[in-house]
Amino acid sequence: MRRRQFIRLISGAAATAWPLTAHSQQGRPIPRVGELTVALSTSPNEGAFRQGLRDLGYVEGQNLTIDFKTAEFKTELLDRLAAELVAAKVDVIFSSGSEATTAVRSRTTSIPIVMTSTNPVGLGFVTSLARPGGNTTGLSIFGPEVAGKRLEAVKTLVPGIAKAAVFWNPNDPGAQFSLKETQEAGAALNIALQSIEVRTVDGFEDAFHIAVSGRADAVVIIPAPLMSRNSERLASLAIQNRLPTIFYDREAVKAGGLISYGANLGDVYHRAAYYVDRILKGANPADLPVEQPTRFELFINLKTAKALGITVPQMLLATADEVIE
Repeated sequence: MRRRQFIRLISGAAATAWPLTAHSQQGRPIPRVGELTVALSTSPNEGAFRQGLRDLGYVEGQNLTIDFKTAEFKTELLDRLAAELVAAKVDVIFSSGSEATTAVRSRTTSIPIVMTSTNPVGLGFVTSLARPGGNTTGLSIFGPEVAGKRLEAVKTLVPGIAKAAVFWNPNDPGAQFSLKETQEAGAALNIALQSIEVRTVDGFEDAFHIAVSGRADAVVIIPAPLMSRNSERLASLAIQNRLPTIFYDREAVKAGGLISYGANLGDVYHRAAYYVDRILKGANPADLPVEQPTRFELFINLKTAKALGITVPQMLLATADEVIE
């Protein structure tokens, strides 16, 4: 009797366990990707990342879930949002920008992180570009030659330039490295630089006033979310103060800025999806080298140039990726 009861017990347990095993094999949990950014969901970069996922065969709601968190340019919210993503136990986190990456890394050392950053090595996100180590990898959006190219473009636009004001936000963790590169480029090109800290939107007018008072011939904008989300305001103030201003992304030129030179951010964010895919398929972020941008773009707004009384040299127009008239 006891033997028959034992056999029935084992048979019942097996019958119960089998459907669960079959379910785990046939209906694996949908991967969950967390995303942290300071930008809006409608930003072109966000669109490029989502398109990258689609190009790799991911369909949100079918074979992928995205837990999207945005601080909407309120950087003080990033830490709380990062904590929420970690608590949700997502499979991988895509952190857009140095500020978001700093927040996520302070919350987890185990969940894989795919980041974009101006200087991932300098900020301690990775040990090196070739061997990231730890749980973070991704893409750098700043090449060492970029600062020099921007100042060269300004020197071509403003012959005889002696001094340029540099607007930068000390609250952005990557800005100090971009500032250093710009200072080194300025010394090489014999252009004196006036460093002006800009921490809030309210500081823009004062920054231009200081630049004008300091007899700057042009303004260089250092990459930071504060500058990106207010590029139209910066472009307007540049025209009002009659100061040629160079930005780092095309959106600023479309918003009325004079000129921009920098990495094609659409390419960078599209490529970030590849890293997410690799990690979801089992790759270790420590073994995925950080990529640097391969395509840089020059944009010029001729309407703004005319408003500033600047004649853009034909040589510069010929090398531009797009000229807005």
